[in-house]
Amino acid sequence: MIVHDVRVHPEKDRLPRAGQLAWKIAEVAADPVPVEPAVTDMIINRVIDNASVAIASVNRHPVVSARTQALAHPRAGGATVFGLDPDVRVHAEWAAWANGTAVRELDYHDTFLAAEYSHPGDNIPPILATAQQTRRGGADLVRGIATGYEIQVNLVRAICLHKHKIDHVAHLGPSAAAGIGTLLGLDRETIYQAVQQALHVTTATRQSRKGEISSWKAFAPSHAGKLAVEAVDRAMLGEGAPSPIYEGEDSVIAWMLDGKDAHYHVPLPGPGEAKRAILDTYTKEHSAEYQSQALIDLSFRMGKQIKNWDDVADVLIETSHHTHYVIGTGSNDPQKFDPTASRETLDHSIMYIVAVALQDSEWHHVRSYLPARAQRPDTVALWRKIRTVEVPKWTERYHSDDPNVKAFGGRIVITMKDGSVIADEMAVANAHTLGATPWKRADYVRKFTTLTEGILDPAEARRFLDVAQRLPELKPEELAGLTIALPAGALAASAKSGIFGWRA
Repeated sequence: MIVHDVRVHPEKDRLPRAGQLAWKIAEVAADPVPVEPAVTDMIINRVIDNASVAIASVNRHPVVSARTQALAHPRAGGATVFGLDPDVRVHAEWAAWANGTAVRELDYHDTFLAAEYSHPGDNIPPILATAQQTRRGGADLVRGIATGYEIQVNLVRAICLHKHKIDHVAHLGPSAAAGIGTLLGLDRETIYQAVQQALHVTTATRQSRKGEISSWKAFAPSHAGKLAVEAVDRAMLGEGAPSPIYEGEDSVIAWMLDGKDAHYHVPLPGPGEAKRAILDTYTKEHSAEYQSQALIDLSFRMGKQIKNWDDVADVLIETSHHTHYVIGTGSNDPQKFDPTASRETLDHSIMYIVAVALQDSEWHHVRSYLPARAQRPDTVALWRKIRTVEVPKWTERYHSDDPNVKAFGGRIVITMKDGSVIADEMAVANAHTLGATPWKRADYVRKFTTLTEGILDPAEARRFLDVAQRLPELKPEELAGLTIALPAGALAASAKSGIFGWRA
């Protein structure tokens, strides 16, 4: 890896393209380096993972709305939409919008956490949609996805957005644009302009993940993916971008991030170096914020030791800065203790998550969030006894560059009314690559089977898994097989009409 110094440069000190981060990203994207077998294998896993959570959410309201908008933009030979027959095609950017929303709605796919947060599987919908519309094959798609992961993961390693209250999809716009550039075999100049345009239009605040969290949390990454498709299209037509988008004196770093004195060290593969970043990412076994994954597994273990929940006096979660301040009591969000809060808010409340995981010894993407479950009196009582605290050890491990040290869990200390204490800790979730039961292909297939059971015809489920596992060999005409059709009459339609579906 080459570590690049990234700083703000005043306009009078014009920074040559070769010194700009967007140009260096474009160089990586344009490098025709082969994809390693382990990377290809993991890409297949994540294609299956995305489909699992997309189908599980396919009839949820935000997904229905996104699909309704997409269907108002039909295109012969375009891209497919989850839930519909592969013969139904829409413009690629709208397929990216609909499918990206379906993938993200349950917050249940892969993750990478470092200086910033990310769900790098969000790169797949826009790259796949573009591949279908432009008649690329499976090998091209694999190369594009490998680039999308590589760029997003390395931006996330180096540049923190959240401390400046910028949403993490600001790293997704450039990564998806770069991935599409690789898919299409574009030159450095075109990818460079597309990356800059994509960043320019995908910076937004983190209010989407604060307070009353709404459905925009699902739409934010699909919006970034849609804008990335559009940015690449404009760049292919010869249009330029604000430049230099990272280092300019009136640009992103100077005014949205660390300011004129900022200094980042961004690692990127050198020429001819394989793109392996996807291997450092990890998916979710449980449908909740990633920082809760290890604490859910730990709660399963600890909850079995408690006979009467009324006997619990206090539950303290010792954890990292992020867990405490974003999904813990350090957020100072009263909504995180509200039994009537939205699902999106509950899955960002570690207090709620631990309460239910302790009591149920299971986590289910539907049952664990039902209003009746959230409002159960004994759960509400336990929930309000739970608090978090940042402990430097856990923050240091969270930010460690050493994968053997890096951790996203914490320690739970349960104090009973009689003064006795139950305490235990877990650094990484069981499903993590360094966890007790690291996930293999069979686990991704099991997740797919579990989440789609009762929704898909079993034959359709088997067909999709067969196509997905042949991904590198797929011919262009076979790429449409990477969608999934629900049985006739099973797909929900919007009860409302918007601008795009307006009929005089």
